[in-house]
Amino acid sequence: MTLPTTDQLEILGLISTQYASETHAASGPVIDKTYVETHALAHENGGFDRVLIGYHSAAPDGAQVAAYAAAKTTRLKFLLAHRPGFIAPTLAARSLATLENFADGRLAVHIITGGSDAEQARDGDFLTKDARYARSAEYIDILKKTWTSAGPFSHDGAHYKIVDNFSAVKPLQQPHIPVFFGGASQAAIDVAGQYADVYALFGETLEGVRETLDKVRASARRHGREGQISFSLSLRPILGRTEDEAWARAARILEDARALKEKDTPTFFRRAKNESEGTRRLLETAGGGKVRDKRLWTEIAELTGAQGNSTSLVGTPEQVVEALLDYYDLGITKFLFRGFDPLEDAIDYGRNLLPLFRQAVADRLGLTAVAAE
Repeated sequence: MTLPTTDQLEILGLISTQYASETHAASGPVIDKTYVETHALAHENGGFDRVLIGYHSAAPDGAQVAAYAAAKTTRLKFLLAHRPGFIAPTLAARSLATLENFADGRLAVHIITGGSDAEQARDGDFLTKDARYARSAEYIDILKKTWTSAGPFSHDGAHYKIVDNFSAVKPLQQPHIPVFFGGASQAAIDVAGQYADVYALFGETLEGVRETLDKVRASARRHGREGQISFSLSLRPILGRTEDEAWARAARILEDARALKEKDTPTFFRRAKNESEGTRRLLETAGGGKVRDKRLWTEIAELTGAQGNSTSLVGTPEQVVEALLDYYDLGITKFLFRGFDPLEDAIDYGRNLLPLFRQAVADRLGLTAVAAE
């Protein structure tokens, strides 16, 4: 049995080029082709809709990773993290549209403005954070114009000047490749309201998520885009056959992460400090207690300095689904799940979490399971 496909729920994962996490030191080649294929297929076979390919100044080029993974899969979609400022937006638009065509339309782009001055400087960018967001707004505007303009267009802005640009390659998706956008500062929310198709945020408390969604929706209304933005939430589910088993696993994860941090490994603990508002909010969430709401676990966020997606929902699959539905009821329709055992957890989620969650959402919508064709 499979559930009907609707726009009400999209489940994302994350793939990388080598096996690593806060609890596993990276091993093997930086680009392990076998692992990329295995990781992508685990998500496709597990029922994930899309996977994120992240961005870091020391990491392999994500567009090429996406191209390789797309060639090894047939249904799985991709969300490519992309930082503005390092290549011209018109060139980026053509590159992304080319990749999207080769991937049969299975591509979205996640615009990452950059939350760390030190990280930006490693690739030669020295703009302030507010200036980076202003540049991102201009960048997305040009991306969308390049994808949609039927004829040449020009642009004269603070960061880019373009004369008579035209791209012969257009996305298969209409009107354009979906644009995800993140950032919790007011500058970020202003850009999201104007340009984002999907606003992405980390796993905060229900109160914190509700507050952010209200701000983004208000920003969208100011730009005449009410109802045009959907929302994505990133979490690290920790599952067990019983609640006690799940919490025991969380304790082991924390112990392993502490041990890895003490070894001063480069995997997650020697990256440039992230000064973003999203990081500050996650640390504030962690400061409010080890467990928030029903089962939002914050200790990994505290240990790592909240370097990205680092809060978990801990419990049985049924308990985690119950907690996820609380976020769904706030208006979150896209959920990104990744585990501390990256490959094994993706398989486990596909078997034990995703079917329950999809059925619960279908029940919320008054839908029923239908036989697969």
